[in-house]
Amino acid sequence: MIFGAKRHLSLLPAELVMKSSEWPVPFKDGIAALLAQRGNPTVMLASGDPFWFGAGSVIIRHLNSGEWRTLAAPSSFNLAAAHLGWPMEQVICHGLHAAPYQRMRRDLQPGQRLLVTLRNGASVGEVATYLVSLGLGGSMLHILEALGGRCMRHRSILANEYNFNDVVHPVMLAVHVHGHRTMSMASGQDDAIFQNDGQITKRPVRALTLSALAPRAGEMLWDIGSGSGSIAIEWLLCHPACDAYSIEQNQARSQRISSNAKDLGADRLKVVTGVAPGCLEALPIPDAVFIGGGLSQDLLQTLDLHLPKGTRLVANAVTLESEALLTSWRERLGGELMRINLSQAEPLGSKRGWKAAYPIVQWSVIL
Repeated sequence: MIFGAKRHLSLLPAELVMKSSEWPVPFKDGIAALLAQRGNPTVMLASGDPFWFGAGSVIIRHLNSGEWRTLAAPSSFNLAAAHLGWPMEQVICHGLHAAPYQRMRRDLQPGQRLLVTLRNGASVGEVATYLVSLGLGGSMLHILEALGGRCMRHRSILANEYNFNDVVHPVMLAVHVHGHRTMSMASGQDDAIFQNDGQITKRPVRALTLSALAPRAGEMLWDIGSGSGSIAIEWLLCHPACDAYSIEQNQARSQRISSNAKDLGADRLKVVTGVAPGCLEALPIPDAVFIGGGLSQDLLQTLDLHLPKGTRLVANAVTLESEALLTSWRERLGGELMRINLSQAEPLGSKRGWKAAYPIVQWSVIL
């Protein structure tokens, strides 16, 4: 049996006698039919390298070692880079045929080149509109259709001038970014990029907090009392293998956190609406925990009793009561206690003076 997309099956020689089956959309609907052929000679056709944003990694989750063999061809990314003369080591690749365009947001840096796979021809116009909405309408788009095939076509146009209505699948989009309204590559993003109702860890404190949390690739964070989700989102932006749960008791804020996560390319954030510590029982064990809201004796006791040794904990306090709580726990478990005092220059009559924010006490400890 041969499985493949309609365009793949149409390229098979007429004299081939093996039965064929068109792969359905959505992709996951075809997996059961493929697995039903276990023990029989079976071929699955996919474009280029199936292990570069392709079908391979999805399929082998269901197979045992020795049940499969891959015959890879040049990927769409290889073909696009070779056609454009773009050095692959300087290009960022995204597979967005089944993912939101926002995932490339942090990579939209001035002068950066990106290669992007898309679901269909209409998606190219949607990406152009998205770039314009970010103030990156001057970015050059290279639309590459049917790469490596007899009907290959290459057209170029600025995002803010995009007017094509005849782009056909399969299509690869190459983007050469131009503009300045981009995200920082450092921790402590501009507060303005997060929707919030005032419950947000402000930029300087967020940068210090993320430094204390010390994210590493593949680690998971619990962000308790998440507010706008800024800490969890920036944790996820540190590395694509990082994971995070945002715990927030206010339903409206939970919805806002999900919206922020999607807008900023961190849609993999899991948002839990509930009150800690009760809602934490069903969650996977974290590598690090941040308490930005809902600090209490009960919460700290629960974390101390149930989290494994080596878990990193960071808590921020503003009130005298929460500061006293952190001070007592520091005496009990050790760690570092830091007082953060921030002031901003603001008008004072005809001159300027310093306006101090509420001081924040931060406790960081390895349990």
